[in-house]
Amino acid sequence: MLELGTKVLLAYLLGSVSGSLLIGKLKGGVDIRELGSGNAGGTNAFRTQGKMFALGVVIIDVGKGYLSAAFIPVLAIVGLAQDSAVGREWLVMACASAVVIGHCYPFWHGFQGGKGAATLIGTLIYIQPAILLPVIAIWVLVVMLSGYVGLATVMAGFSAPVYLLLTGQMADQPLMTLAISMAVFLVYTHRENIRRLKAGTEARVGQLAIFRRDS
Repeated sequence: MLELGTKVLLAYLLGSVSGSLLIGKLKGGVDIRELGSGNAGGTNAFRTQGKMFALGVVIIDVGKGYLSAAFIPVLAIVGLAQDSAVGREWLVMACASAVVIGHCYPFWHGFQGGKGAATLIGTLIYIQPAILLPVIAIWVLVVMLSGYVGLATVMAGFSAPVYLLLTGQMADQPLMTLAISMAVFLVYTHRENIRRLKAGTEARVGQLAIFRRDS
């Protein structure tokens, strides 16, 4: 279990490197947690700092998700033997989950991070790239119809286990477990968005809402 614990910890710490806060420091100390919605994710970066800042944030947050799923599980660490009791696929899923949790609750930034979507996408690029098509399609469709990024993200999250169900991949327990747990986790990290949606106070991203331009 030492290998599992060590690599999950490494993935969590990598996830704790926040793209928005890193770029904010490079741009003179901008902390987007003090601006807009107060969230350290790509959407708030886009709203408060513009497209290029947000693009940099997304690249970092997606990248650390990919690295945690693709490289940390196979990383050879001096003095740490491979544990034959730990399934390799389960190890990948554990590291993928840990990097998303690290993004949302970063050790380096007072446990105040983003909501996990971009980093989760990064893990899926390695784990199951085919699943990205329905996930991104649902996200784009909901954003275009409503302008609500939070709603789009939650619905896109649930499209992943639905896709696995419809394509007969339920037997892949590690992947199905990741898909369901991360869909539920996205609901939790977007709970304030859901509350504002119910109250009618959730902000739209007007630049993305093609069919709903009212604010």
